[in-house]
Amino acid sequence: MAENQRTASPTTDPTQGAVLRQGRAADPLPSVAQPQPGPTETSTPPSTASAPASAPGAEAAGNPRAPVMPSDSAEAVDSAPAVEKEEEQAEEQEPVPSESEQVKAQFKQRELRLILRQCDRVLLLDFNRLAMGDWPDDYTLATARRNRDLWLFGAFAAAVVFVSGLTGFVPAWVAGTGFGAFMIILMLGIPAVRRIYTSSPSYLDVIMKRQRLLREARAYAAHLEGNEGLIWQCARMADFNVALKNTRFSSLLRLSERRILPRHLTRREHVRLYLIYLLEAEKAYARVQAAFFEGNRRAIDQGWQGVAAEPEPRA
Repeated sequence: MAENQRTASPTTDPTQGAVLRQGRAADPLPSVAQPQPGPTETSTPPSTASAPASAPGAEAAGNPRAPVMPSDSAEAVDSAPAVEKEEEQAEEQEPVPSESEQVKAQFKQRELRLILRQCDRVLLLDFNRLAMGDWPDDYTLATARRNRDLWLFGAFAAAVVFVSGLTGFVPAWVAGTGFGAFMIILMLGIPAVRRIYTSSPSYLDVIMKRQRLLREARAYAAHLEGNEGLIWQCARMADFNVALKNTRFSSLLRLSERRILPRHLTRREHVRLYLIYLLEAEKAYARVQAAFFEGNRRAIDQGWQGVAAEPEPRA
């Protein structure tokens, strides 16, 4: 039986704990550093449940140069305050809209809607009707005036010769010649006959064309101004276009506020000044419209239903 005990080799399972043998210390786990057994020491086997948890500590105790690695739970505990701090900073950076900002946005949107409703007639601007591109220039007017003066001088000279013949101051044949020349000159002044031998307009045609263009421009300005006046209301858009604050438009603004502007546009310079103001007002209107749409989009993003309301329909 003693031979069986000496010949039989015990089987050990590496996954289990250390196995005690007679005459020497217990075998350590593969992950634990093997200590040097003393002559009088008796080692006790560690339990299988506490072996994996004490392995890193044992390595650090056996090797003083080995770095101590923090566990996953320690990393989570250390990173949690940093994440919370970043979230708090992000919340502080995002401005929270207050009630006063909503009231200001609502007031601004109401003012922009009023401007858009009062000044929407600037979109009806017809540049050609107010620019008067067919306006006769001064050279044409001067040429027509000179031709008219020559025509009047010729007719007057022929009339004087004819009257001189009636008084006997000149011979009768000279008086007859003067009468014939007078009649021909008069016929050359008739518009139907004048178109036969020349294409240049007469002085009367130039004056009538200028008056017609001015009359059409005044009628169109009256259509744009309406009963309430237009450009004096567009003066509220001066914050969006500083050109509307120019002092040269002050007289037009006063006349528009008094609703008597169209009949005071008696010269081409007045009409052109009125056209320039409307062009600048049209630019300002586009900027007001863009600001209104931007404010409406911001109100929708913030959830301000009262601010993001649609403009009221016109009556």
